[in-house]
Amino acid sequence: MYLLRDDGSEMSGSVVPRVGKESTAWGVGRRLGVALLMLALAAEGCGNNPQDSSSVIPQPVRGSSGLLRLTTEELSRTPIEVVAVGRGQIRVSRDFPATIRANENELAEVTTLISGRVVKVQVDVGADVKKGDLLALLHSTDLGLAEGAYLKATARLYEADLAYRRAKDLYEAKAVSLAELQRREAEMKTVRAESRESQNRLELLGVTRQELERLDREHTIKADVPIRAPFDGRVIMRNITRGEVVDTHQTLFTVADLSDVWVVASVPEKDVEYIQKDRTVDVIVAAYPHALLSGNITYIGDVLDPATRTLRVRVTAQNPDKRLKPEMFALVRISSDVDPKMLTVPLEAVQSGPMGTIVFVQRQANEFEVRPVKLGQEQGDVVTVLDGLNAGDQVITKGSYVLKSELERHKIEPTP
Repeated sequence: MYLLRDDGSEMSGSVVPRVGKESTAWGVGRRLGVALLMLALAAEGCGNNPQDSSSVIPQPVRGSSGLLRLTTEELSRTPIEVVAVGRGQIRVSRDFPATIRANENELAEVTTLISGRVVKVQVDVGADVKKGDLLALLHSTDLGLAEGAYLKATARLYEADLAYRRAKDLYEAKAVSLAELQRREAEMKTVRAESRESQNRLELLGVTRQELERLDREHTIKADVPIRAPFDGRVIMRNITRGEVVDTHQTLFTVADLSDVWVVASVPEKDVEYIQKDRTVDVIVAAYPHALLSGNITYIGDVLDPATRTLRVRVTAQNPDKRLKPEMFALVRISSDVDPKMLTVPLEAVQSGPMGTIVFVQRQANEFEVRPVKLGQEQGDVVTVLDGLNAGDQVITKGSYVLKSELERHKIEPTP
């Protein structure tokens, strides 16, 4: 054992050092320092020991910037569906305000051809009628006078025809002259012309062939003016009351066939290029927002409205259930042709991430790339992609929300 002197030289042997207050404090200090040094070395040795794995907690790698990796266990808990980015699956559409109107080709404003007093009103607004059904009945003195003139002309024709036949027989028997025969013939032709004139007048007043036959058979004046439906349809307007006197310029009923209607739209000047005659379009009615009806463009205006700078476009739509009513508001949706270069993805694949709209693209079975995208117009369950994807990319639809949760939990930045 070696000890050091106060001057730094060694001293061997079992020499007992001096015992005093100063030497005792110095020895205690050295022993305390040695103990602290040994504890520090022991702690450092435990931290650098590779065989002591009980104090290390393994952390799984979640991927670099833009990539998300899931373990096999996490994949088994997350149902995932993959869809390839496609092309040409959506049409660009434009909506134009419109108003539903009755088909004017199947619309009639019923009037009377002769003035008279209303004695009966057979139908009311909303009634469905067939062609020839009685709408109302008038009593007209003018018609009575016309029927009386017809009966008189018919009687004179009968008398003139008999006189001509007698004169003809007498002429053959040399009992009358040729001049007398010719005079009787001229009278007969004159009266026949008057009879035809009176008959034509009755026909112009709306008297039917059956009524004329009744007059010839019964020789009785009725003076009744029936107002009848011109075709199958529905009464959409009534302007007549029993007891009032109506004239020829007055509209009594409006009958419309609403089995198909017109949808009249106003198309701005900048969108005229999308309008093509006979093209099939969609009609959306404000009263039935979830019903999508179809129609055909049957008329395109030739002149723009100078005030609104819009073009009048008429769409004919079928209305078998009579749900479409004139003056309803609607939208005419005209879709463009399919663009084969336009990329589309299901809306289910799109999520809102920390840097905006994103989708997840599968790179490997457990590796997914976070891709920011720029979207265009939606249609149904798909949306157009303007930037960020390529055709054929495998995007996640079902399970994309779970991947978004993992993305936010591990703070992964999308691939720029």
